Amino acid sequence: MKGYNIDNFAVLIGIDWADKKHDICEHPNHTEIYNYSIIKHKPQALHDWAMELKQRYPEQKIAIVCELKKGPLIYALAKYEHLTLFTINPSAVAKYRKAFTPSGAKDDPSDALIQVEILTLHMDKLSVIEPESAAIRSLSQLVEYRRGLVQNSVDLSNKITATLKNYYPQALEWFKEKDTIIFCNFIIKWPSLGKAKRARKQALLDFFNAHNSRYVDVNNKRILGIKNAMPLTEDKGVIEPNQMLVEVLISQFKVLLQGIEQLDKAIKGVTKRKQIKIYLIVYQVQAHNLLLVY
Repeated sequence: MKGYNIDNFAVLIGIDWADKKHDICEHPNHTEIYNYSIIKHKPQALHDWAMELKQRYPEQKIAIVCELKKGPLIYALAKYEHLTLFTINPSAVAKYRKAFTPSGAKDDPSDALIQVEILTLHMDKLSVIEPESAAIRSLSQLVEYRRGLVQNSVDLSNKITATLKNYYPQALEWFKEKDTIIFCNFIIKWPSLGKAKRARKQALLDFFNAHNSRYVDVNNKRILGIKNAMPLTEDKGVIEPNQMLVEVLISQFKVLLQGIEQLDKAIKGVTKRKQIKIYLIVYQVQAHNLLLVY
C-alpha cells in the first residue's frame, strides 16, 4: 500500500457522517485554520462540495478521513480522483474524545475536528480506501448480501419449525431439509395435516414429481406417513392461528430462498467473467460455513 504523509495534501478534512447531513472540519495544511461546515447527504450536494474543493485546491490532493469503510457516503466520494479517503475506527475517535474532552460528551463538529487531528498525527497508521475494480466491488457486496439473506432464512426457518411443532409436526418429519422450494410449496399447498390427509395419492405423487423428487421409496413413505398420521391436536383455536402464521412465514421463506439462488447465480456470473480467484475462494469458504448453520 502506498505510504502517505500530510505533506502530500493541500488540506485535511474530517467528516462526522450521519444519515441526512455530514459535519465537516476543513484544515488547510500547515495553518492554524479550522473551518466548519455542514453538507446534506444528497448526491448533488456531495458532488457540488467535491467539485468546489477541486476548484479551491487545483492540482493538489485532498485528504478526507471518516469513520466508514463503505456505504453511500464512501461510494459517492470514491469516484473523485482528487480525493484520498482515509478510514478511522470509530472506537479510536471515541477514546480520543474521552481522553481530551473534559465532559466526554459527543459533539458533532468536535468529532470532525478529532478526526482531522488523528489524521494529522497518525496518517501513516490509517488505512486508505483504495479503488477496486467494479467486478470486485460487485462480488464483495453480493457475498455480503447473500450472507445476510442466509441468516434471515435461518431465523425464519427456526420460526417455521417452532410454529409447525404447535399443530403440524409431521411435516418436519416428511422433509428433512427445510431450506428447499419443495418444502415451501408443500406447506403452501397443504398447510395443515387435515388438508394433507384429504389429498389424493396421485395428487401427492404429481406434486413430488413436479419438484423432481422421484425417489419412489421416499415418496411412498411420505404418502403412507400422511395417510396414517395422527393429529397433534384437533383444537381449531390452536390450528387456525398457527396455520395462518405458517402461511405468512413460509411465503417469506420461499422469497428468501429464491433470492439466495439469484445471488448465487450473480456471484458465479461475476467470477466467470473475471478471474477473481481470491474472492472466489473466500466466497466458497463463506458459503460452506453458512450451509453448516442449517
